[in-house]
Amino acid sequence: MFIQHTIGLFTDPAREWEKIRDHYKSTGSIPIGHVLILAAIPAVSGYIGTTQVGWRIGVGDPIKITGDSAISIAVIYYLALLIGVYTIGWMIHLLGKAYDLEKPLPLSIALAAYTATPLFLIGVMQVYPVLWLNMLIGLPALAYTVYLLYSGLPTLMEIPTERGFLYASAVLAVGLVALVSLLAMTALLWGMGLQPVFTY
Repeated sequence: MFIQHTIGLFTDPAREWEKIRDHYKSTGSIPIGHVLILAAIPAVSGYIGTTQVGWRIGVGDPIKITGDSAISIAVIYYLALLIGVYTIGWMIHLLGKAYDLEKPLPLSIALAAYTATPLFLIGVMQVYPVLWLNMLIGLPALAYTVYLLYSGLPTLMEIPTERGFLYASAVLAVGLVALVSLLAMTALLWGMGLQPVFTY
């Protein structure tokens, strides 16, 4: 089912958001499979890219990370993505109360999970960690993620577009705060001895 939703978000997002809403309203389930599978894409790709391909700074040999170090980072990365999606979903649910909405939590988590789909898919680029190329392809994926948020929130929450715009803007702000928090956590983990170990 989630593969159909994923494809639909790229071919006909307006119609697919309606299908997602109807599915999660009727079943009351949480999109666990979608997140578990797609969050593995950037984690596995990052592992391969940092251990097998490496990246260059100027001229010289590529810089790589040891397999043991990379697997630890990949596992933490994967868990951070899972926690991030479900936390954002929970925040969407809590923000809904400020807009006098009492929508079920699974619907809010579905919004967070399916909105993040382009970012999960573009994670495959981490197999080839070249900064300019990742930015060139990653920025359109980020823009499409924002578009999905603004187009999907009014549909899933069944509110007018004008109210949905304000609600989506609040969710976007929460997402940015979560990103900054993740970067701060990364710095803390590095300081606690979980920094990457490079091969020479």
